[in-house]
Amino acid sequence: MVSLVQQQIIGLLRQRHKIGPGKEDDFTVRSQQEIAKTAIAQSKTMTALLLGVAIISLVVGGIGIMNIMLVSVTERTREIGIRLAIGARGMDILLQFLVEAVTLGVVGGLVGIGAGILASKVIVAQWHWSATVPPEWIVLAFLVSAVVGIFFGFYPARKASRLDPIDALRYE
Repeated sequence: MVSLVQQQIIGLLRQRHKIGPGKEDDFTVRSQQEIAKTAIAQSKTMTALLLGVAIISLVVGGIGIMNIMLVSVTERTREIGIRLAIGARGMDILLQFLVEAVTLGVVGGLVGIGAGILASKVIVAQWHWSATVPPEWIVLAFLVSAVVGIFFGFYPARKASRLDPIDALRYE
């Protein structure tokens, strides 16, 4: 039915625009289904772009966590050596630095969650758009920030746990 009406509209428009047979139309006629498909495609494209930006942001934030933790390990080499010399195991050191990395990631995640909620409220107030923040997404964001902290904090924590106590005690 839609394509029949669409063909009738095209015929009427060609007649009113005085377009002869075999010539190209100077207009387009689209159905609601075509418009909906275009809107869905645009929505998927925007989602992919936002996902890409989010992934890049997580990697950059993770690299920041790793750099902070590596500096922390370097500055605290003597402390690590003392702890190892008095009986701490490598696993204790590893867990200490992993907890610190996860703390950095979670605090960053909480700040990001707060900024996101605030931004959605501003968008709703300013432009009268509808915006909701599902609780599942807040939990997911929190978990992702913790995982980023673990993933990017593991290398510095492992490096700290493998320090030789004697070399660490000599370190200045």
